[in-house]
Amino acid sequence: HVGPGEVLALVGPSGSGKSTVAKLVLRFYDPDAGEIRLDGHDIRDLTLRSLRENVTVLLQETLVFDGTVRENIAYGKAGATEEEIVRAARVADAHDFIMSLPSGYDTVVGQKGRLLSGGQRQRIAIARAMVRDAPVLILDEPTTGLDAESSLRMIEPMRRLMEGRTTIVISHNLLTVREATEILLLQDGRVAERGTHQELLERDGAYAHLYRLHQTEEREATQGL
Repeated sequence: HVGPGEVLALVGPSGSGKSTVAKLVLRFYDPDAGEIRLDGHDIRDLTLRSLRENVTVLLQETLVFDGTVRENIAYGKAGATEEEIVRAARVADAHDFIMSLPSGYDTVVGQKGRLLSGGQRQRIAIARAMVRDAPVLILDEPTTGLDAESSLRMIEPMRRLMEGRTTIVISHNLLTVREATEILLLQDGRVAERGTHQELLERDGAYAHLYRLHQTEEREATQGL
């Protein structure tokens, strides 16, 4: 059970079932056993539209289309105002780099956002999610493809996005899940370990081993900032 403002983190190796959970929440397919409830309702009793209107997904492959920065952010909400767009960009730490672009918010970013760096594209995606303002948030490998330094810079904007929302974080990068309400370590489609970050470190199992590896990456990235 994950409530408003709480974070469930799913970690583990590729193929362990992390992204499958996200697909189940969005009803790309239904579970063979058990149920998933949203605000007390079995999601199979909800229409797909009403379910998905209440969920925002930030994917590992950032979806940026060939339009202006403003259009890319506003895509999160029909009729988004200029004030909402700029406020979302500020929360995502995107406003300053947007204003440095040739035409600011009217800059056309190119196919798949080719004129932007990976970190800039992800901050545009965070701003879009802020504009959408859905109560449930799924972050699916949000720092994939970013170097360690860029990943660290993404943590604070993501923390702001998660505030007040029920969040499921799917990640290989344990630096993004330390503050989760509960962490599930998945292996071969099953929950191998569960607990808070501190509890799992004290258990000194697979999670603790993975975390020590990421700590080394964090130190190296911090030294380069």
